[in-house]
Amino acid sequence: MRRVVSSELELEVRDGGELVLQVAAAGTPVDEVLDIRLDGSPVEALEVPTPHGGRAHLLDVGTGRLVVRYAATLAGRVAPSPGGNDERLVYLRPSRYAESDKLAEFAAHEFAGLADAESIVAGVSSWVGARIAYEAGTSLSTHGAIDTLLGGRGVCRDFAHLVTALLRALGVPARIAAVYAPGLSPMDFHAVVESLVEGEWRVVDATLLAPRPSLVRIATGRDAADIAFLTTVRGDVELLGIQVNAIVDGTLPDDDPRQLVSLG
Repeated sequence: MRRVVSSELELEVRDGGELVLQVAAAGTPVDEVLDIRLDGSPVEALEVPTPHGGRAHLLDVGTGRLVVRYAATLAGRVAPSPGGNDERLVYLRPSRYAESDKLAEFAAHEFAGLADAESIVAGVSSWVGARIAYEAGTSLSTHGAIDTLLGGRGVCRDFAHLVTALLRALGVPARIAAVYAPGLSPMDFHAVVESLVEGEWRVVDATLLAPRPSLVRIATGRDAADIAFLTTVRGDVELLGIQVNAIVDGTLPDDDPRQLVSLG
């Protein structure tokens, strides 16, 4: 499967600062271009490897209008990623936006009777998809899984946090991945969950907004704090505009929610 992805960010840097970008596709694309300019002048970025094949880019910029353009082509798919005990232990723990410890009693009651990981993943994903309404602009960047559960609405980030927290509360390791998502409408960066089922990481997307076989990994971590496309370490920065695009050659692949799919 050949996939073409791109993104463009326009930022106003009011005070020189240090920024972290996570817009590059993980792994090794067939070809890619990352062009960063401050008031039209090229800006160098330091590439920093991140977990699970991700690549962050660190910038030290002055004041001005910053434009980031990224484009890449990817071909084929990778084999399912095995999960070792090191990953299992990390992704079983509660994190800032996936408060699995506070949801343990609720999860045990709501999903009683589900024994194996595959059944738990299917049950949690369908439950969240049915109970939470997808509504843009209804959540804050500081909201976590409990806020989403109580509010009953949110966007992909919120769906992913709630699924992740419930899975961890039920003993299934789970992590969040930022992805390019061909078929997503409206187009944007997308967040999905990966759960450890029978020793392999499998994609879970309770929103059902894009076919899982077409997704392209960008960044992976415990929750949104680890996978943000833009982080301001130092300085005063405003995001003025964002454009994201992702397509596949030919028609989009079918996606049966009942099947196990890996992110490749």
